[in-house]
Amino acid sequence: MRYAVLATILYVQSLEAALMELTLHVEAHGHADVGNNVRGALETIGENAGHIKQGLARLKKLP
Repeated sequence: MRYAVLATILYVQSLEAALMELTLHVEAHGHADVGNNVRGALETIGENAGHIKQGLARLKKLP
């Protein structure tokens, strides 16, 4: 189970990086509003990843 969660975190981080690259491209072409929306979504993803990491830390403490 721990490995599945870790794989999910890595997958989410990969998607986050790809979205940021697309965001920079969109912003460079004059669509700052779209960039702001994506940045907001990425912030939420980051917060959720933090909670998942905390959960993993608790799982590691279990016998």
